[in-house]
Amino acid sequence: MRRLRLAVRVLSALLAFQFFGAPVHAADFAFGADLSFLRQAEARGATFRDPTGPASGLEIFRRHHYNWIRLRLFVEPVQEGLPNSLAYTIAEAQEARKLGFKFLLDLHCACSWADPAKQPTPPQWKNLSHHDRVAALHDYTRDTLAAFRAADATPDMVQIGNEITHGMLWPDGRLPEHWDHFADFLRAGIAGVKDASGAASRPRILLQFAEDGQTASTQYFFDKIEACKIPFDVIGFSYYPWWHGNLDQLRSNLAFAAHRYHKPIFVVETAYYWKPNSETRGKPLPFPETPEGQRDFLDAVTRAVMATPDGLGHGVFWWEPAVKGGLAARGFFDNSGNALPALNVFDHLAATPETH
Repeated sequence: MRRLRLAVRVLSALLAFQFFGAPVHAADFAFGADLSFLRQAEARGATFRDPTGPASGLEIFRRHHYNWIRLRLFVEPVQEGLPNSLAYTIAEAQEARKLGFKFLLDLHCACSWADPAKQPTPPQWKNLSHHDRVAALHDYTRDTLAAFRAADATPDMVQIGNEITHGMLWPDGRLPEHWDHFADFLRAGIAGVKDASGAASRPRILLQFAEDGQTASTQYFFDKIEACKIPFDVIGFSYYPWWHGNLDQLRSNLAFAAHRYHKPIFVVETAYYWKPNSETRGKPLPFPETPEGQRDFLDAVTRAVMATPDGLGHGVFWWEPAVKGGLAARGFFDNSGNALPALNVFDHLAATPETH
């Protein structure tokens, strides 16, 4: 009987490898959070606690097996309430480094929000020629990375632009009209990272895509990226189910990207509400908008990424789980700062040596 059990286990492992590729090792998986507003929230008096008691937000996330932090950076924040300047971001990166976090730097390459609906060119670059705008982006990226390096807070990974589905630095780099100009911007940003970092310590380069969850959209974008010979390392997807489809569509898109592009894949932004709200009213959702539904959503998304073929699902980042105000309805803490069940999801997933 013992031999039979052993044979069954070996056969199961061989079948799993055949269908899914190498297993994902939890120690190598990015259990991440975008905490770009955290430092501001705490400076304004926000406090957070889990069953162990109150602690800084970074300490609480480290307790619960988070090992990566993502921070956005604006060229110069111009919108009221946006704190994400160079000095602010370096300070939080330094704090995260002390606690052992790895660090993804999200360069919006804009002075306010950049996403699929808007990619504003920084005012100081608007009147430049295309050639000079490319040079300005290169120098900005190089000097920014040099500042992080001087502060002993070099990121492990850098994304050039935020949700660049429709390009960046509009109108010059808007897609689909200006693929050649958009490609120039990506090459300039990537070259700036390389020039500041040196070959031995260069952060990996991530490109973030946010669309309708359809494999055809993914193929169009990344086939064009490859045709332009953009030297990037990692694919990042946004996944909000009210915009990007159901969980089956997510799984299908992850598998498609893994098979076609053979690069590490992250769901670099995801979130879910723990109470009903106007943004998702009337839209099909995979789980109830309750604290338990939010927990089950994160568990399902993480398992989907871990099951990406060939072991290419490398991480999940929750977008802004520790804030106050309107965004708190999809954070990990209730209105009094007490932890919700979603905070515990990575505890059991990180404890599993390897999984699919």
